[in-house]
Amino acid sequence: MARKAVIVGGGVTKFGVREATIFDLFQEAAKACSDDIPALKPSDVDGLIVCTTMAGRHSSALNTAPLVAHRLGIKPTSICIRLDTLCAGSNSGIIVAKGLVESGIAEVIMVTGAEKVYMPQRWETNYTQLATNDHDWDSAMGLGVPPPFFAMIAKMHMKRYGTTKEQMAHVSVANYNYGSTNPKAHFHPKTLTMEEALSARLIAAPFGLYDCCPLSDGGSAVIISSAERARELSDRPLVYIRGTGQHATHSMSAGWPGETLAEWPHLKRAAEVAYKNARVSPRDIDVAQTHDCFTISEIIEVEELGFCKKGEGGAYVASGAINIDGERPTNTDGGLLSHGHPFGASGARQSLELCKQLQGRAINQVKGAKIALTHNLSGTCAQHTVVIYGTEPVK
Repeated sequence: MARKAVIVGGGVTKFGVREATIFDLFQEAAKACSDDIPALKPSDVDGLIVCTTMAGRHSSALNTAPLVAHRLGIKPTSICIRLDTLCAGSNSGIIVAKGLVESGIAEVIMVTGAEKVYMPQRWETNYTQLATNDHDWDSAMGLGVPPPFFAMIAKMHMKRYGTTKEQMAHVSVANYNYGSTNPKAHFHPKTLTMEEALSARLIAAPFGLYDCCPLSDGGSAVIISSAERARELSDRPLVYIRGTGQHATHSMSAGWPGETLAEWPHLKRAAEVAYKNARVSPRDIDVAQTHDCFTISEIIEVEELGFCKKGEGGAYVASGAINIDGERPTNTDGGLLSHGHPFGASGARQSLELCKQLQGRAINQVKGAKIALTHNLSGTCAQHTVVIYGTEPVK
């Protein structure tokens, strides 16, 4: 019988403005992971995938994987690498870990991500972000700083499909209210009203403050193993990695694959591959974690993921479909908007939330959840990553 990779459990640090080094954050995430899986010993972990983008510039941490392995007291024998796909870092790491486990190369892999993003001199972070896309082209025009770029996307979606600021505010309100119950979230215990969302100070038209995710420090770690090893490490229900998809079509905006910035065919394609591999369809997804770096992102994502028709994302979120009692609860731990976004840590944080959902132990539990989906975009929406989990393996 073919080996099946599962997510066993994991841990997340407090996200926010942290007086901590990047190694403190990796260690804190690993400790939380160990606490979540008490039977796990350092000697059980034969593989380590470290996911971070800013470690070199902000923390002077190059050759990061061996440094983290030493700090965590583990001695990998199958794989020890650093992986950088910016916001999709640790979800990319989970895709790699799945392949290593199912091929028999590794048995138990820790996928961990952390970033020290918030810097006292704000220009440092913005300058670093300019290096995450094509430095000769888009960065010279300032497109590496996300709010203006995604504001252009929002304006195009509003013009083409009639999306409104009120519909975008529904995303903010839902995700902040999810995050208000999550003590690890950057903005816990803040809730949000529609009035607050719509009257917030302007950041980049049409975005107000609550349309934008914050600069957050934080770390996360999850354990990926074979189903057989998972039964030895935990008595919780198994959560299988059913299918994955990742699509990158361009680096600079001149290579955008859609007719306008309001169309994200590269996300649609990544989702199609993941659905095919997982042998499910959009209607099978019970709970989702999408990349809500901005409110418009979640609106476009629910469209391209097939949760609603193209152009109807605004009405879909405003209908309450993303709420806990809605058709498809989304970003149930607060998402990027409330939980925060330390780039390399976000994917594993999302995946741990879905692991808990499918094991029936999430804070904002979706009743009877069996199939779950996580999604990240990276850079100036250049790459999309989708991972689908389930309580049963693909037959």
